[in-house]
Formats: sequence, C-alpha cells, structure tokens
Amino acid sequence: MAYHGRMASTLPIPAPRLAWWLATGFGSGYLRPAPGTWGTLAGLLVWLLLVRGLGSVAASWAPKVLLAAPLALTLVAVWAADAVVRETGKKDPSFIVIDEWAGMWFALTPLLFTVTLQPQPWLLWAARLSAPFLLFRLFDIWKPGPVDMAQSLPGGWGVVLDDVLAGILAALLAWPLDQWLGAQSLAHPSRWGG
Repeated sequence: MAYHGRMASTLPIPAPRLAWWLATGFGSGYLRPAPGTWGTLAGLLVWLLLVRGLGSVAASWAPKVLLAAPLALTLVAVWAADAVVRETGKKDPSFIVIDEWAGMWFALTPLLFTVTLQPQPWLLWAARLSAPFLLFRLFDIWKPGPVDMAQSLPGGWGVVLDDVLAGILAALLAWPLDQWLGAQSLAHPSRWGG
C-alpha cells in the first residue's frame, strides 16, 4: 500500500491526554447539570488552594505569581481548548471548562488587593468569594457586547477569551464591593467573628 500525504492530512490528530484533562478541568466539565458552573466552582477551589499554598510560603514573589496566574492559565487554556476543539470538531463543547477557570481567576483578582481582618473568618471569605463568582457566572451566561463577540475568534481563542472578558467585567464590579467588605471587616470585626 502506497503512502499518500493527502490521506494523512485528513485523519484527525488526537489531542494529548494532558490537553483533555486540562480542558475538562480535571473532569469537572463532565458534571451535570450545568457543567460551566461546576467548572467554575472547581476553578475557584484550585485558586483557593493556590492562594493558601503561596500564603504559607510567604515569599516576596508570591503576590506576583498570583497576579500572573490568570494570564498563564489563559494561555494554557487556549492551548488545551484548541487541541480538544480540533479533535472533536465542535466549536465550544460544554465539557470544556478550563475557560471558566481562567475567567474565574480574573474575576477573583481584586481579592488580592483588599486589606481585611486577618485571619479571615469563614463568613468574610464566603462574602468576598460570592460576588466575583456570581458576577462571573452572570456575564458568562449573558455574554454582553464584547464577551459575545470574542466567541467568534477561531479555535481555543474563541472558547477562552469570552470567559476571560466575562471575568474581567466581573472583577471591575467586584472590586468596589470587595473594598467595602474589607473596610467593614476592619471597622466591625465582631460582625465577622473576628
């Protein structure tokens, strides 16, 4: 049997398993119903673990890592999503949730800049995490203006950038609320269990 270059180009090249694991948020994208919400929750949990881990190191470079993490995750997400999109032939399958992770990490960025009661009681953390989470899910589902337009980008960029923009919009609105919560925790620590 003779080798024909054209035949090889028509066969899909399977995406690396790592791309699938990343794209599906380590399997969180397979949870039902609402895989995007489950993926966002998984991304939030991983962000909290990263913050906790870097907080325990207390190195001078830890804040820089936390600020760079959403951008780094975005680049990894584009690669993983693009590989899975090419393999499946689907534009933006619902099981790809690494884009929710990236968007959520952008939405959480304002929390890194707010001075609050230390250590933070559970109630304060819950209040501070709720606004970025809810705002991100709102903008991710609603897709206002540029968020919707970003979906038309090719491959992994179209899968990921709409969520990144939704996360940035959520961060812009969550920032003043988080500043207010931080001020309240310092002014009235007893209300937060501090």
